[in-house]
Amino acid sequence: MFAVDHIILLSAVLAILGVLASKLSPRFGVPVLVLFLGVGMLAGEDGIGRIHFDNADTAHSIGTFALILILFDGGLQTSRKSIMRAWKPAALLATLGVIGTATVTGLAAMYILDLPLYMGLLLGAIVGSTDAAAVFSVLRNAGIAIPAKIKATLELESASNDPMAIFLTVGLITLIQDSTTKPLELLTLFASQMGLGALVGGLVGGIAVWLFRRVTLMAIGLYPVFVMLFGVLAFGLAANVDGSGFLATFITGVVIGNSRFSYQRNTFVFLDGLAWLGQIAMFVILGLLVTPSELFQSWKEGLLIAAVLIFVARPLVVMPLLLLNRFSFNAALLISWVGLRGSVPIILAIFPLIFGLPNAELIFNVVFFIVLISALLQGSSLPFAARKLGLVLEGKPKASNTIEIVKVAKSKRELIEIELHYGSPAVGLTISELSLPEGTIIALVARGEETLIPKGSITLQEDDQVFIVTKLLDKNAVEACFYPEK
Repeated sequence: MFAVDHIILLSAVLAILGVLASKLSPRFGVPVLVLFLGVGMLAGEDGIGRIHFDNADTAHSIGTFALILILFDGGLQTSRKSIMRAWKPAALLATLGVIGTATVTGLAAMYILDLPLYMGLLLGAIVGSTDAAAVFSVLRNAGIAIPAKIKATLELESASNDPMAIFLTVGLITLIQDSTTKPLELLTLFASQMGLGALVGGLVGGIAVWLFRRVTLMAIGLYPVFVMLFGVLAFGLAANVDGSGFLATFITGVVIGNSRFSYQRNTFVFLDGLAWLGQIAMFVILGLLVTPSELFQSWKEGLLIAAVLIFVARPLVVMPLLLLNRFSFNAALLISWVGLRGSVPIILAIFPLIFGLPNAELIFNVVFFIVLISALLQGSSLPFAARKLGLVLEGKPKASNTIEIVKVAKSKRELIEIELHYGSPAVGLTISELSLPEGTIIALVARGEETLIPKGSITLQEDDQVFIVTKLLDKNAVEACFYPEK
């Protein structure tokens, strides 16, 4: 048997266990990332699997590719409305928030672990950013609806603050290795990371959308692959010109996700599944990389630093920024609490190992412990915290659902389903009174067990399900006829 055969078998078994473990998340209130990490740790050298894995470079490579898939999928699901609603507070949290949190946590780590100043600040920088994979996963699986501005702020912050954390981490490693490094060099690194990352992401996204609307592929199954490759392309281009590949990938996803093209829904469903596979692979590999017997040697110090991060550093820095942006005290407190750490800090904690820095093993183990505490404490308590703060929305209307039919998609049209709720501007109007875009037709109205032929004289009622055929680019205009303005 070839060595690769054994690897394929182990990979399949671990991935299946990861998927099955996700079923336990809603039952026990444990964030799914912790379960994936647990699968990796159980399979590791201290667990029942006895798999020895200590290749930091391989873990970094797998983690990077998985993050590309996760951030790209996150971008695809981020609406333009969310960006317009939350770009300012999210930008502040992704820059000043990370710097402040990293500084306070780093100074605490310096004293608690008896580290040199730069090493303490390095640990703070590594855990300074929230994690997109963790935040997206917790918000999707919390089983509650929170105000759109809070949700948008959390998602945009977590998706856009990685460049700052990477900049601080790489900058501090540079200072540790070469104390003659000038501040101007670090500022240049930051400018290139943010600026070039954003530029590449916007350009690649724009080119991708232009191609999607003009190229007809020979097989439907190629569309998800075609879309995904542009997310990978954005990362590669940005990283090779000293920009932030993660920021570029996310922005490319946002541009593509807010456009309209054929087979879009099926493509996004496939890519969401691929992002889940990326999460499983990444967390299981990171779980394999850690040695539990070594991890808990520094549990007291890790617990203290985690307490400073969660209860002191993030609230101290984040809440003033949000209050200045007219968030309520309760909203600012909830955002401060949902500052989950996940895969990004663990991957950044691999950097000191790769560069052979002193205390690298200690930093990695402490960071891993902080991530576990953050995920277990903050991730599992999101529904409870939101309810206690009075920030759970009841009876939120469902979004429209795209029903893809091959022949409809080939004609650059789509069939969408809208369920009318109380407050919809369409309730009480006849079909002929709706201001639908030209070329849009109502194909069917379902009312209870009745199926109504959509004549112009039919008056729409609450709870009706309306099926509409429209052009790809007219979906937003159609939705405006049925949903109240926010």
